[in-house]
Amino acid sequence: MKIVKLKKDNLFPFLEAIKGDAELWAPVKKDDAKHTFQPVDDFSQIDLDYTRTILPPRKILLPAKFNMYQASKSEFTSDFSHISKKIIFGIHPCDIHAFLTMDKFYSYEIEDPYWLEARKNLVLLGHSCWPDENCMCKSTNTHVVEEGYDLFFTDLEDTYVVWIGSSRGDDLIREKPELFEEDLTDTDIQKFIQRRENRDKAFTTEINFAAMPDLMELKYNDALWEKLGDACLACGSCTNVCPTCNCYNVEDRPVLGKDFSNIQRCWDACTLENYSGVAGGENFREKRADRLKLWYTHKLQSYISKYGKPACVGCGRCVATCPVDINVKTVAQSLDGNEVDSFWDRLSKEVTK
Repeated sequence: MKIVKLKKDNLFPFLEAIKGDAELWAPVKKDDAKHTFQPVDDFSQIDLDYTRTILPPRKILLPAKFNMYQASKSEFTSDFSHISKKIIFGIHPCDIHAFLTMDKFYSYEIEDPYWLEARKNLVLLGHSCWPDENCMCKSTNTHVVEEGYDLFFTDLEDTYVVWIGSSRGDDLIREKPELFEEDLTDTDIQKFIQRRENRDKAFTTEINFAAMPDLMELKYNDALWEKLGDACLACGSCTNVCPTCNCYNVEDRPVLGKDFSNIQRCWDACTLENYSGVAGGENFREKRADRLKLWYTHKLQSYISKYGKPACVGCGRCVATCPVDINVKTVAQSLDGNEVDSFWDRLSKEVTK
């Protein structure tokens, strides 16, 4: 793997040189100080001093709603009009790992052409980060990344150490080779090593993910799930912010005055009551506790058996989002036999008084 160095003053000129006809997405700070990935033309809008965006970058490839195809009585025509050339700059290691998990999911047995076609048109430019108290990516071993990106920028004060992760990334460097230096000094290397060591020490949350598959099996009928179900608001926030969630619904939208319908795909969530509803009014997971159990089975157990790692990449979005503290952190700690300070646990204790 080739490594080069880039002065920070040369970052925006490099982005300008490689952008071409692609749409550049990057983290932008909102008025409430939270961050979101947005298309940017003005590079000064880019804010790399962030821990996590509100929504994961999967929204860029699979929007909340898009048209899959047009269908008539005799034929259908695929619609890929929502797909275009895109560059995501500033994506963190955990979200890159989420893309790798989704790549496996969307090509397992039956390929999803919408995800795979969007991936072909995507350039990923990763960026280093610093953990806060909600980050669990060291426990999932997703705090570092060795594949899945075209270029990865590690912040070393006034310079970047840039890792080239693909032939396409190498081609990007060749667009403006004069902006880069190929010879890293001993000082650069020592700065990189020290930064990595300091970052590893900065993680304050540790989850025993290796034990989760067995614990999910052993505690499948545990009273914990009823406690969680009693507190859950069934709002679907945890699924919307999770970078590996993939549930969706399909809507048939007839076009007035035409002989075809638009078949649209929209985000859905297995934690919502109507998701498991079927014809005749039956609902196989009417209880919130059952829906939560399904979601955590996916995150902490079944993905490991299929894809070799949990569906949780430790980004901490569910921790930062759930208003009643139902998240991977508190659920995993409780499954592991630890006391947790959470709204749902306090509520259960109040109810049993």
